[in-house]
Amino acid sequence: MHYDVIVIGSGFGGAITGCRLAEKGLKVCILERGRRWEVKDYPRDPKNAWWWSNEKPAELNGWIDLRTYPNMSVAQCSGVGGGSLIYANIFVEAEPFVFDMGWPKEITYESLKPYYEKTGKMLNVQEVPDNQWPAKMKLMQEAAEKSGYSHRFRKMPLAVNFDPDFSYDRADPFGNQHTKYHINAFGQEQGTCIHCGNCDIGCPVKARNTLDLNYIPLAEQHGAVVRPLHLVQRITPLQSGTGYRVDFNVIDIDRKKLAPGFLNAKKVIVAAGTMGTNELLLRCRDQYGTLPNLSSVLGTGWSSNGDFLTPAVFNNRDISPTQGPTITSAIDFLDGSFKGQRFWVQDGGLPNLIKDAVTSLSTDHQFSHFFSVLQTLVKNNSPLSCVMPWFGQAVDASDGVLKLSRSRIPPFRHKMQLNWNIKNSESAVQALIDMHKELSKATGGSAEVPLTWTVLKNLITPHPLGGCRIGTNSTDGVVDHKGEVFGHTGLYIADGSIIPKAIGLNPSRTIAALAERIAELIKP
Repeated sequence: MHYDVIVIGSGFGGAITGCRLAEKGLKVCILERGRRWEVKDYPRDPKNAWWWSNEKPAELNGWIDLRTYPNMSVAQCSGVGGGSLIYANIFVEAEPFVFDMGWPKEITYESLKPYYEKTGKMLNVQEVPDNQWPAKMKLMQEAAEKSGYSHRFRKMPLAVNFDPDFSYDRADPFGNQHTKYHINAFGQEQGTCIHCGNCDIGCPVKARNTLDLNYIPLAEQHGAVVRPLHLVQRITPLQSGTGYRVDFNVIDIDRKKLAPGFLNAKKVIVAAGTMGTNELLLRCRDQYGTLPNLSSVLGTGWSSNGDFLTPAVFNNRDISPTQGPTITSAIDFLDGSFKGQRFWVQDGGLPNLIKDAVTSLSTDHQFSHFFSVLQTLVKNNSPLSCVMPWFGQAVDASDGVLKLSRSRIPPFRHKMQLNWNIKNSESAVQALIDMHKELSKATGGSAEVPLTWTVLKNLITPHPLGGCRIGTNSTDGVVDHKGEVFGHTGLYIADGSIIPKAIGLNPSRTIAALAERIAELIKP
């Protein structure tokens, strides 16, 4: 045995379980497919390392993993810290109703509450101070008030460090020189938020409390080893029955080559993100045959979490969506009071470089579909400063299916496919869009619903969930309430793939709370 535990992935599931098991004294190795990003390496120019490709990881091993399927695209991040590197800092608890159906009785809102609180402390959750609301946050509150929804307006809990003295009124307010650096509780240098709007592409002053600044260094302080650029290929039970072999490819960025390797461990925790975990386990069951006893429901119950963005144009009004944290607030309709659908609306934000890049990327890049949606924001050369990117999530039908297909022509490669039909989720997404329209109208804006929805009914999500859902047995789930895979002792899953249905809001804190719980229940 090389390790007691191998953790595959370093996002909210992998970083947290790896950290807590290392604290218990176990010998832990965290395998991460992406790079260990430093501020100087963050992509900014179109020629930088933006893209990740599972088909060509030796050549494309950058920041964003964007996968396109019929009627659905999925955006993820690749790097040490996983999804925390690219998410919008929202660290919010799920609503109690989420756990009423589809979850094993052991997991309720009340049972997760201690873990929600624990993760909030680790990520130093705060709200935007009242003296530094960006314009889009003020518009959110105004929209709620003018539409009669002021009681539904909520400031968001953010995993961001704020300086109470920050001000939009001083010269060059968004310059790096205004941050206040400090050493955090885990020995890492961080700054305070300068409202530059670049949360999703890497904070230049490390004001965001991403996992590479807390859980991961704490894990390393307790002896855990983090290995970037290790792309796991398969998991195989050892013949002795005492553990697992994990095969991977090591990515050599400079030589653009892959080198095979493997490690053995008594326990393995799969936390490769919803898409990565489903693909790995589907391959182990259906392609390699190394885990033939995985549940027949593997890959089912996939959800986009109802994500949607509707840009609205406000003539003669400065909204500046590139200023401030990416998301700051919400208007909450999760009680189902609007058209019988559960959702909430958020103020979206964009990196300040998006306008310059979006036009060319929407026409001459392999991921043009993704950027063609964003191009709506700047059509007719309208200034981005007058655009409000209304965002939000809804409780969709959670009925997508992931499976492996094999090409009929050489080299006969297996590829993961997503079967997604909008029919059962359309009413939830449309209710969210209709609210975007209502809020826009109430504040003098014009909602520009993308043609990708009105004509094609296509969606993009950064919050995929499900496929390896928690259940009571192998007929209705892939893992039990402890995250252990049915039929495979010592094999666990700890990421968004185990969430059995859409939760209608940003899922990172629920994933983190489940990971804390799973780690606590694993015995050394």
